[in-house]
Amino acid sequence: MRVSRLMLVTLRDDPAEAEITSHKLLLRAGYMRRLAPGIFAYLPLLWRVLQKISAIIREEMAEVDALETLLPQLQPADLWRRSGRWDGYTAGEGIMFHLIDRQERAMGLGPTHEEVVTELAADLLRSYRQLPVCLYQIQTKFRDEIRPRFGLMRGREFIMKDAYSFHADEACLRRTYAAMDGAYRRIFERCGLRAVAVEADSGAIGGSASQEFMVTAEAGEDLILASPDGRYAANQERAVSLPPPAVPLEVEGLRTLATPGQTSIEELCAAHGFDPTQTVKVLLLLARFAAAPARAVLVCLRGDQQLNEVKLANAVTARCPDAGALLEIGPLLPDHLAGGLAGGVPFGSVGPHLEDALLPKGEASGAGPVLRLADSSAAELEAFVCGANREGEHLVGARWGELCPLPEVVDLRAAQPGDRCLHDPFQRLEAARGIEVGHIFQLGRKYSEALEARFTDETGREEPLWMGCYGIGVSRLAAAAVEQHHDADGIRWPLAIAPYAVIIVIASSQDPVQVALAERLYGDLGRAGIDVLLDDRPERAGVKFKDADLIGIPWRLVVGRSAAEGRVELVDRSGGGGRQDLSAEEALERLLRLHA
Repeated sequence: MRVSRLMLVTLRDDPAEAEITSHKLLLRAGYMRRLAPGIFAYLPLLWRVLQKISAIIREEMAEVDALETLLPQLQPADLWRRSGRWDGYTAGEGIMFHLIDRQERAMGLGPTHEEVVTELAADLLRSYRQLPVCLYQIQTKFRDEIRPRFGLMRGREFIMKDAYSFHADEACLRRTYAAMDGAYRRIFERCGLRAVAVEADSGAIGGSASQEFMVTAEAGEDLILASPDGRYAANQERAVSLPPPAVPLEVEGLRTLATPGQTSIEELCAAHGFDPTQTVKVLLLLARFAAAPARAVLVCLRGDQQLNEVKLANAVTARCPDAGALLEIGPLLPDHLAGGLAGGVPFGSVGPHLEDALLPKGEASGAGPVLRLADSSAAELEAFVCGANREGEHLVGARWGELCPLPEVVDLRAAQPGDRCLHDPFQRLEAARGIEVGHIFQLGRKYSEALEARFTDETGREEPLWMGCYGIGVSRLAAAAVEQHHDADGIRWPLAIAPYAVIIVIASSQDPVQVALAERLYGDLGRAGIDVLLDDRPERAGVKFKDADLIGIPWRLVVGRSAAEGRVELVDRSGGGGRQDLSAEEALERLLRLHA
């Protein structure tokens, strides 16, 4: 391809709306253009990158016997209602674009395809003899992000590879899950990315186990916590750890302490010399559901710990199975209770022994008993300081079983960098930022039971299918590659996914000797099957060199003044910019050998 025909328009300055490196460089280098917030046109250079990534994915999917298909983007709401996810995706998280068609039927643009593929499986897979089966597609997805940002990292329209597997038993599902794990590791390695596999929360997709693949980069939205020995890594949403040991509270009996105006752990400890690890803080929250009245939630944490909202949402969902989708969990505010807690209990002095009766019934505050949960960090305290349920007072020396029953113990705390590891307390968690580029799930029977996708087993009995789900963000992966591979001059694409392997730059398009040598090299490389770009524009050499650095083609052949002697300059852009003065034949041989 000749640059003069490429419709290449580069920008000198960073676009105002671009926040991270990949967003800036992909716009500046002419790879894409913004049409609306979170919506981009993939220009020819970027489309070639996406095709290279997709080709690698297709090859690795063939290795695990996955069959490519293409599923509808427009999906009937009925399928999502049957799986129980319609309300959560439209009213809760609200990420699904949805509409009413001319027949008054509710439809959605697919952010994912579990429902559609399960419905197909229910129709097509009837016997254990047909299993296992794995289908995948590479397709545009849609998500109505509240705040689209970071270019291809968080858009409203993006390209994704999603695969779905169906099995007769859980053991077969686990084998395919392991095979996909291996395929994903090979895909990212072949794409030239440094990726780490981490334990992850299954989120709205659901399932018994899941694993994310993170590309480490400063621009990553996710925090990865990992042990130095490499034996443990998890997204912070899922990470577990040992909290710092608590300082024992040496007291005898229970006493009341006056704490006027001290409504936070920090104020309480500063005024009376307590250590935060000696305290229990109580959070009053309100959980709203799609199919049930809101419910009050009382959470007990050790005073020095922070709540992990994802863990809490999972815990609440598991304990309210008939409430429909969990729409949100937020603070239980005085407005919800028409001025405050019944009995005059102030929010800043709430203790774990708060009675259910003090929370008024009704739509705002909950229709049933308060859901009481305690993190193990609080549950393990023998004696502690907590609110007294009276304004300006706290209790010192409270004990579980004496003050009130111990609530159900659940892991609710957010693991932090520096925490001790569960598998080895001498190891401490280290933090890194990561970009999620892949996620695999063991779905189990969640969707097959909801959508009645059943098969007949060897005994003639009907059973729900076992399912797995496996996704890769194709367009996000391209952006992640830029985040990992760039320098001050522009992108440095890994060879496997670069739009072109070689760019030939003619220093002076007015010199017929330079043009003739460049044309000969261009033809030889093309006939050898190497993707080559010829910069034949009548621009100054400096402009061409800057553009070549910006767009990041791995190898650059400069045909300049030495063309009369048959010599060229070979620049290794992806390997750090090393330059060699070679004969045209030596340069050609070197490039042919590298791409053999």
